[in-house]
Amino acid sequence: MTSRDYANRNPKKSKKGKKNRGNGQVSRRFPLLILLITIIGLSAFGYLLWSISGSSTAPKKADNTVTETPVKTVVAKPDPKALPPAPQEEWTYLEELENKKVEVDVSGKRPVKPKRPYQIQCASFRKESQAESMKATIAFQGLEAIIRKVQGTSGIWYKVVLGPYESKRLAEKQRHILQRGGLNGCQIWLWEGN
Repeated sequence: MTSRDYANRNPKKSKKGKKNRGNGQVSRRFPLLILLITIIGLSAFGYLLWSISGSSTAPKKADNTVTETPVKTVVAKPDPKALPPAPQEEWTYLEELENKKVEVDVSGKRPVKPKRPYQIQCASFRKESQAESMKATIAFQGLEAIIRKVQGTSGIWYKVVLGPYESKRLAEKQRHILQRGGLNGCQIWLWEGN
């Protein structure tokens, strides 16, 4: 038996011819299909226009139809001075509201909580030298800081604080100055201590 080499075998030319003929038939059908769709679309559009123009005109009457004359009915106008009867109340809340007594204390001002000033706390250190360094950094921004020595549960802490400020807005303004200088960890609290 002889062995055949299918890898080097050239394809037949007749297959290429079939592909070309198939494409030619599709390209001939395509314009006919577009032409058919265009004709159907135009005829539908024409029918639509014809039906719209026919509906806008009044229908013609035949000669043998009988027209009826409308009978006018006279409606009596109500007297403008006469009022309709008053409606009956179904609710009781009106009587309850009329009879309810409200006590108001007008003796003076209501008690106002004392306003505490605000502070800005930038850091808290274990060593006083670190707190002094932070105070110097704040001084370069044009602000004056205070170092507080505080006894905590875990020992002595040195807090770097600015303030007191009368309003929180003023404290925010000072904190923005510190943020522009690179000190981003500062927090606003209510004033503590002396």
